[in-house]
Amino acid sequence: MPSDTPPKPPTPDATAPDSPHRPFWARLLGPAARLLLRAFGWRLEGSLPAEPKWVFIAAPHTSNWDLVLMLLCAVSFGMWPSWVGKHSLFRPPFGGLLRLLGGIPIDRRSRGNRVEQLAGLFAGRRRLILAIPPEGSRSSHTHWKSGFYWVALTAKVPICLSYLDWGSRRAGLGPLLRPTGDLRADMDFVRAFYAGRTGRFPAMQGPIRLEGEDAAAAGPPASS
Repeated sequence: MPSDTPPKPPTPDATAPDSPHRPFWARLLGPAARLLLRAFGWRLEGSLPAEPKWVFIAAPHTSNWDLVLMLLCAVSFGMWPSWVGKHSLFRPPFGGLLRLLGGIPIDRRSRGNRVEQLAGLFAGRRRLILAIPPEGSRSSHTHWKSGFYWVALTAKVPICLSYLDWGSRRAGLGPLLRPTGDLRADMDFVRAFYAGRTGRFPAMQGPIRLEGEDAAAAGPPASS
């Protein structure tokens, strides 16, 4: 029977059992990255989460410059997120370089559940910051990709809400959200955080909504 008690809104996670991985080269280049951001007129906000493992998302995404600026933000905080790519991209001669840049090969020919496959990356590592883009492209869309949410929920790790607000020229790392499984309540928290933050081309921003959010019983997709 459904409960009449309204779900409690999700809150930022405050636990700090370990520290995140901070590559030496990222810490070394941090001051230069901060200078570049300042030269471009951007103000950096927030702080690096103390959690050793989390899913990293950034929004809104409406320009090719978003990736450049977000990577500058990451280095400014002395960290560099990992990302996943098709396994064939990691063959010689560039495979080693891609791994150095944080790439993790994923065999998409596998019949396994993609969400469980990505969640398994956290189980096999003591520290991992995994970037999973919620928006598939720069063009307008009807909903966000849900992979980041289900991976974090399955792996039992929080999601770091990072942002690039072109309207105020402010960028940074927001709060950690630990998914509760209540999709609507969790996404209400995400929507409230990103409210008022605009991309370089606001007309290209789509709604912050996951596919299946209005379903009576949402569950992780077989592939994301």
